[in-house]
Amino acid sequence: MLGFPLPCFNGNMRPSFTVSDLSMLTVFAPAKINLYLHVTGRRADGYHNLDSLVAFTGVGDLVRLEPADVFSFHVEGPLAAVLSNEDPENNLVVRAARALADLTGQLLNVRLTLVKNLPVASGIGGGSSDAAAALRALAQHWGLHPDDPRVQQAAAAQGQDVPVCLKIENNYMTAGGTESACALPQMGVVLANPNKPVPTPAVYKTFREGGYAFTPAAQLDKAPANAAEFIAALRARTNDLYAPALLLLPEIGPVIDTLAATPNCLLSRMSGSGATCFGLYPDEAAAQLAAAQLKQSYPHWWIAASTLPLKP
Repeated sequence: MLGFPLPCFNGNMRPSFTVSDLSMLTVFAPAKINLYLHVTGRRADGYHNLDSLVAFTGVGDLVRLEPADVFSFHVEGPLAAVLSNEDPENNLVVRAARALADLTGQLLNVRLTLVKNLPVASGIGGGSSDAAAALRALAQHWGLHPDDPRVQQAAAAQGQDVPVCLKIENNYMTAGGTESACALPQMGVVLANPNKPVPTPAVYKTFREGGYAFTPAAQLDKAPANAAEFIAALRARTNDLYAPALLLLPEIGPVIDTLAATPNCLLSRMSGSGATCFGLYPDEAAAQLAAAQLKQSYPHWWIAASTLPLKP
């Protein structure tokens, strides 16, 4: 095995970079936030081109890898029941693991366990981040460098989000793929979801059939000097999928408004294709206070607080 560290998870919902037992790897799969998302056009194959600034938080799922005689995949954790009726072969974790095994000629003799803490179909890249975490775990288990082209190829085969999640760094998702983004100021973040899924294909179908206009790319021309400058830059941008997602799930609007009304919230917005929304705060303490208040008033929502972007 290689000695490079992998992000792991502890009970305080914070990533750790210490592997305590090399016979079992526990890898953190952080939630991905689309801080803004512009739909810039439509490709010949029917998919849409995006311009989106992506960052990661300290909230996420876990992927555990243990050596085994034969391959198996298991799901546990507070939100595991949502996936209980899913064919395991359709899960991105399994698809990514099989793809890397095929590309490297390795026997997939491992037990993979997904600890599901993030809501499903919620616009924060949970499944893609899980797949990326599985690839990082397998890379270490098989002695592959994370930048090995075969790891990258296995990620790309699972969709545009998985290569982004493989890097766990500020990125732009663009028409040409992904590219590194500028440094961002540390802020507190609260994630809130009404515990209702919004299928991404349905949101894009509504966008397309609703005749919504495309928005030009608007990457930041420089790194924001502070939180105020960053918030101003985000306010000049939007999430083009918000309006079609709102038609499919009207509860998204009240979630955003409720976040905006919490003390010290600087900006509230929907992430990705929804339904998870986020609020940005001056620091983690302000985010934790807002989350505590929201949990009391909306116990049926999924709510989590952390920092953004993720600290290595």
